[in-house]
Amino acid sequence: MHKTRGRLFTAAVAVTTLTVFGAAACDSADDEDTPAGPPPAAALAWGPCPAAAPGTTRDPRVTCAKVKVPLDYGRPDGTSIEVVISRLSAADPAKRHGVLLLNPGGPALPGLDTPSAMAPTLPKPVLDGYDLIGFDPRGVGTSTPQSCGLENPGVAGLFPYPAADGSIDANVRAARATAEKCAAKAGDNLRYFTTANTARDLDRVREALGEAKISYWGQSYGTYLGAVYNALYPDRADRVILEGNVDPAHVWAGEAQSWGKGMAERFPDAAAVAAAQNATLGLGATPADVTRTYLALADRLDHQPAPVPGTPQSVNGALLRGVTYALLLHNDTLPVLAQVWKAAADLADGHLTEADGQVLKQVFADSPAAPGVPADNQATMFLALTCGDAEWSHDVAGYAKATAADRKAWPLTAGMPANIWPCAFWPQPVEKPVAVTNNGPRNTLILQNRRDHATTWDSGTGLRRILGDRAAFVGVGNGGHYVYHEGSACADNATVSFLDTGRLPERDLDCTDVAVH
Repeated sequence: MHKTRGRLFTAAVAVTTLTVFGAAACDSADDEDTPAGPPPAAALAWGPCPAAAPGTTRDPRVTCAKVKVPLDYGRPDGTSIEVVISRLSAADPAKRHGVLLLNPGGPALPGLDTPSAMAPTLPKPVLDGYDLIGFDPRGVGTSTPQSCGLENPGVAGLFPYPAADGSIDANVRAARATAEKCAAKAGDNLRYFTTANTARDLDRVREALGEAKISYWGQSYGTYLGAVYNALYPDRADRVILEGNVDPAHVWAGEAQSWGKGMAERFPDAAAVAAAQNATLGLGATPADVTRTYLALADRLDHQPAPVPGTPQSVNGALLRGVTYALLLHNDTLPVLAQVWKAAADLADGHLTEADGQVLKQVFADSPAAPGVPADNQATMFLALTCGDAEWSHDVAGYAKATAADRKAWPLTAGMPANIWPCAFWPQPVEKPVAVTNNGPRNTLILQNRRDHATTWDSGTGLRRILGDRAAFVGVGNGGHYVYHEGSACADNATVSFLDTGRLPERDLDCTDVAVH
């Protein structure tokens, strides 16, 4: 879950050795952690994994299996679907503590290769102590994949940026058409592909693995999945890590509406990088100058998209903003983002250089799906989850008013976060959102960056307030969407110590020791 890790609403490893830091113990953890050997053989047929997506690196030791689960838990003997899981076994069976389920977020990112991505970032005590378990959540990837038959298969195409003049009329038409297409192609069964049912699936996975409890590490959307599992099965969750957090009180319209403020908090980091290269980029000598240049460029591309020579593609304001959002997720991609801004400006001016063309080709390339997985699978399941977890407003006029206000308040996001989504025309959810509360054992470590534009600081502290004494909070003075293995020894040590010993910090941590990237 480093470069290959998922992030909220987009799909995008350095190796290190971490010193296990003895954080102060909380009173809910056992002082002695008795090693537990492998559980009795579960009824799982472990074997080769399904073919990976092109370009994906998979550890050859990883094996996969299938778990059957009900489509509708209200009818457990009805239609069943499959959830495909992967396993990288604990390196030292004598020191094995249990299983650690990993979710890379999304919503709707596949996760079979998350153990392969995570293992190089984890120290020996964690690799010795846990089977790393990845999974494609229900409906995603190889787990009974769903499809709406969308002509534009990318998730970014679902982001509803208003027209250049602020009108949302085209967004309303597109949202209605997308919802109708999903209803016609995927059918009523799509309503059961929700976070609550995915959490129930995880408990079926726990049973199939023969484990009394599972540990869990979720990033981005995966924090909501983990919080829901921890709420439904508080006595079956062992050690829970939630990184880059969703506020369960704001699922999902409220979470999207936080992006304007989040972008305003994060964008200056990239603007400063660009300003430092003003002699070669010419985007502005100060972060404020760069911001003005960027806003003017996005507006210009809104009014007049710029064709990319030799391709059928054009760069418009929405595409520029989408790439900006994605490259802000990591600090080490900020220099790349500055080059993208220069390339887009040169393209708009009609003098694209060869170097500019290479930059644009690199960042606008599509990520192919795994063989046998519909091209629009992530987009379909993104909609199923964001629209099916909680009901959205159906007030079209209200969206227009909110978009205009949001566009004025947060110009970097141009009103998109408050705009209408296909969820406004979606069927009513099959159940209300699971109530996430402070009831249960103290078993959760929350990791949150101060300037995370995808899941904001406000979202992280919102989750922290809801969980109360169940959790310890690690706040990091960093930008970007990722916390672990992103430059803070303070946060990394707290994470590894919790996994290794089961002990949380006694009090919330304020980590400011972020390495310079």
